Amino acid sequence: MQPNPITYRTKLGDKDIIIETGKLAGQAGGSVVIRQGDSQIFCAATLGNVREGLDFFPLTVDYEERMYAGGKIPGSFFRREGRPRDEAILIARMADRPIRPLFPEGMRNEVQVILMSLSADTENPLDTLCINATSASLMISDIPWAGPIGAVRIGYIDGELVVNPTFSEMEISKLDLIVAGTKQAIAMVECGANEVSEQVVVEALDLAHQAIQPIIELQEQMAREIGKKKRDLELGSMDEDLLTEVKSRVSEPLLEILRKPYVKEEFYQGVRDLKETLIDELTADKADALSEAELKALKKGVGDAFEETEKEVIRNRILRDRARPDGRKPEDVREIWCEVNTSPRAHGSGLFTRGETQVLTLATLGTPREAQELDNLIPTETKRYMHHYNFPPYSTGETGRLFQSRREVGHGMLAERALRPVLPEEKDFPYTMRLVSEVMSSNGSSSMASTCGSTLALMDTGVPIKRPVSGVAMGMIKEGENYVILTDILGMEDHLGDLDFKVTGTSEGITALQMDIKISGITTEIMSEALEQARKARLYILDRMLAVIDQPRPDIKDHAPRIETVKVPVDKIGAVIGKGGETIRSIQEETGTRIDIDDDGTIFIASTDGVGYKAARERIERLTEQVEVGHIYTGKVVRITDFGAFVEVLPGQDGLVHISQLDTSHVNKVTDVVSEGDEITVMVTNIDNQGKIRLSRQALLEGWTLEEAQQHDSQGNKGGGRPRSRRR
Repeated sequence: MQPNPITYRTKLGDKDIIIETGKLAGQAGGSVVIRQGDSQIFCAATLGNVREGLDFFPLTVDYEERMYAGGKIPGSFFRREGRPRDEAILIARMADRPIRPLFPEGMRNEVQVILMSLSADTENPLDTLCINATSASLMISDIPWAGPIGAVRIGYIDGELVVNPTFSEMEISKLDLIVAGTKQAIAMVECGANEVSEQVVVEALDLAHQAIQPIIELQEQMAREIGKKKRDLELGSMDEDLLTEVKSRVSEPLLEILRKPYVKEEFYQGVRDLKETLIDELTADKADALSEAELKALKKGVGDAFEETEKEVIRNRILRDRARPDGRKPEDVREIWCEVNTSPRAHGSGLFTRGETQVLTLATLGTPREAQELDNLIPTETKRYMHHYNFPPYSTGETGRLFQSRREVGHGMLAERALRPVLPEEKDFPYTMRLVSEVMSSNGSSSMASTCGSTLALMDTGVPIKRPVSGVAMGMIKEGENYVILTDILGMEDHLGDLDFKVTGTSEGITALQMDIKISGITTEIMSEALEQARKARLYILDRMLAVIDQPRPDIKDHAPRIETVKVPVDKIGAVIGKGGETIRSIQEETGTRIDIDDDGTIFIASTDGVGYKAARERIERLTEQVEVGHIYTGKVVRITDFGAFVEVLPGQDGLVHISQLDTSHVNKVTDVVSEGDEITVMVTNIDNQGKIRLSRQALLEGWTLEEAQQHDSQGNKGGGRPRSRRR
């Protein structure tokens, strides 16, 4: 029997949002189709069983970007979707981050959320729809979850904040802010900005939280009316008696470790030794009385209680004494040192070190042809600036596999977004730019070190960026009304804290912001304070960077490709390319250059030496030059007729020298003066409305002006004979 779907409607900003359920994927735990305009996202959320041996919550969120949604066939060899592109991974991460903290503590059942594009209209973005679809499917499912959440995009156009803008509106927006939150608080922020102020960002966050209330209320209504009963799950819990005993034993030893001068490896080794000693002490006398499984469970319980105690001790010390694990005050930045030109053959390089976090960023310049082509469902088709982030295991003193995780994709995109607003326009700097950040050592804030390293590398390359960009990672510890905002957080402070947000910007304003809030109750006042503390830190870090290189180098390095542009008429592009690309290939081979041609007639010539570029430019100009009346050309005779000779004055362009214009005296036969293959110099006397070119050799022999040549040629044509000559 055909199902009877249920439809719900609300508004997000001034646009209709439609959520439908009951037609697709009836066996999933919860499934919905969400629609705005002609953009549609399907989402299914399903609960699985407990995976044995896991000590974490196995949640997976995947976004499957289907090209049919935009009426496209995938561009791969197999013509089917393969591994998700970076933008799809980022959308999945954005859907994951705000929902994850709302699952019950101790949950170990697998939860899988699968998002899929069904329709993309290129006006209404799919990313915020994915977040809202994820929340709605969880709300009506049998999965225990403390939602709902809502998500919205905020733009900043002509000095006004705009709720839920379209792609076309975003083209002129100075702000691209995505916010997800619950009814009470903001939970996640992803932002790119064109140097906007902290005040504008705070106002946008406040507006976003107001804007998501209708879609949150709609999901609450859906849960009441059609939501399934939530499953009763067995959740892991802490043994309170064991926790009390562990606290009494290790709280003071932990404080002793924290009071010592901080060295990361020594600190972690001290904590590991204390934990292992505790486990041995609390399990040694019970080993004979317990089975292997029971003993393993007891050891795990002691370990969990130790980690909970460690978290409490460190947090309380920060809140009570404003003392951080490495001895810094809350607003202090770790020691910084920088270097440029670390790699002599890379086109640019920057080494940024802050405390025990170190990132080496290397830049490569390429031609426009090397821009990344995007096979996606958004209007952007190419990308000329790319940033890639690598986090090898040695950066934390460990061993492991080398692979690109979702985290690496996210950190790379954050640094890319941070620098994009300050890059020069393509017409001013016609290069493709690829930056790679290699994390050499990490103890927190490696993504922000990548941003700083990218700025150094770009300036070392000679890229004329508008202004240098720096970044800092901020955190917060909060208990009740008491809170401490932390600048330049360590990895431990990120793990134990309640807030993680990263801010990048110039001296003029913010360029990117990423935030995850792990608790409720973050007020606008706290956000304003945190952003101001981050601004001071950004400017301090920027000063340390500018002490090494204070502006982009005036020129790119000798071994980097130099790209110059030549503009030719669109109808001359074919002449440059030649039959089957023969002409452009020969120019590149003979001059040692690389040549790219845009549809508008802009030609990019890349060369590592000026000689090759000059030769290529001359060839192109010769190929595309327009014949002009009055100009003098030396060309080859390509055809002989009874009435004159046809001379190729420019490649592919020939004109007629009438027999009456071949010499200063009467000519009986054309071949008495010229033969096919001869080179002669002629003046262009006329180009008619059909493009036929009239040439005169006599004009040069007589020394005539253009007007005189045109007059004599006209008289000769009227009389049918040779015009009277007159020497000057």
